[in-house]
Amino acid sequence: MNIEITPKKTEGAERLLQVSVPVEAVRDAEERAARRYASNVRLPGFRPGKAPAAMVRKRFADAIRQEALESLVQDAYKEVLEREKLQPINQPHVHDLKFAENEPLTFELHLEVRPEVKLERLGGFRVQRPATEVTEEQVREQVEQLREQRASWAPVEERPMPGDMVTVQLATADETGAMPEGKEYRLVLGSGQAIPGIEELIMEATPGQTVERPVKWPEDFPDEAQRGQTKLARVVLTEVKRKSLPPLDDAFAREVGDFDSLDALTSAARTDMAAHAEREAEADVRQKLIDEIIAANPFDVPQSWVAQLVDAYAEAYQIPEGDRPQFATEFRQMAERQVRRDVVIDTVAEQEGLAATESDIDDRIAEVAQKRGGDPGQLYASLQKAGRLREIERSITEDKVFRFLMEKNEVR
Repeated sequence: MNIEITPKKTEGAERLLQVSVPVEAVRDAEERAARRYASNVRLPGFRPGKAPAAMVRKRFADAIRQEALESLVQDAYKEVLEREKLQPINQPHVHDLKFAENEPLTFELHLEVRPEVKLERLGGFRVQRPATEVTEEQVREQVEQLREQRASWAPVEERPMPGDMVTVQLATADETGAMPEGKEYRLVLGSGQAIPGIEELIMEATPGQTVERPVKWPEDFPDEAQRGQTKLARVVLTEVKRKSLPPLDDAFAREVGDFDSLDALTSAARTDMAAHAEREAEADVRQKLIDEIIAANPFDVPQSWVAQLVDAYAEAYQIPEGDRPQFATEFRQMAERQVRRDVVIDTVAEQEGLAATESDIDDRIAEVAQKRGGDPGQLYASLQKAGRLREIERSITEDKVFRFLMEKNEVR
């Protein structure tokens, strides 16, 4: 169509181009649209396709012009991609479109393209691996958490204390001093579920008792309007339950899992915690290497990729629609970091020929099947049906990339 293309933004992943379609191409498109309409429409008194062209043009002027416009924009877009050698990664947007009679069609085309990432420096970095030692104190804390999970709660007929679970009817006076009907809450005292003043009020009562007095709201209360305010509060203490921990013995170990003794449970906890610490340390080293590479080789990332990742996490976390704008604002920086990480891994894998092969995937599945005592073929079919082969392929590629990077860098 001999269109005119004027690039207005060419850096990074974003492209903005001014496009002008000549009047001659516009007239040709309108003529083609008019002929198509003339050959298909039915007008009273004329056989199909036999209505005068002038009558068809007048009757369907708006529809003909709209069809010509859509055809021109689509053809111009294809020509822009071909002439500018662009590889768009998202749906383009058309802005500032002008389509006046007997004038060129003009518009701005806004799109994002796959970034050209050149990682010229991949080595010579020094990163610190976090300590992975698991202390006996940490092991004891882990076992205590298991014990807490199996605690029982029994009602008591006395004033509650920190650690007790209480059921209360709570009400605070409004601005006029009127006390509304209380709402029921179930709280564990000392866990931060209620402000200190309310917890103190609760601990003044015994089950079945009502207590009422002014309570001051803390200065760091989330709702700024209530910070530092003193309000009349009423508490009806309905129930108090006290926690009872099971004895830390061999019977407890057998209840937790397939352990013959408390020593066996403690040993398993130590082993699991050590393995977790190793995984965390490895993840930390990998991220530090990625951060060093990004700092030494800056590049732009398409914001559409970042937005897609934000949307995916919002879906995964089941964020309500009304909360998604705030979630996107808070999560955007983390999402962009993840996109940059993925771009680095993909680029290194492509540059160094480290992408996972079919053979790599088969070997990984065979290894997993052997550990589970299963059949590799059945496991492959199951993973394929669940759509998880891509996940395994990605994991293998990442492992190969980071083995390559760790050989080129110093990990202390």
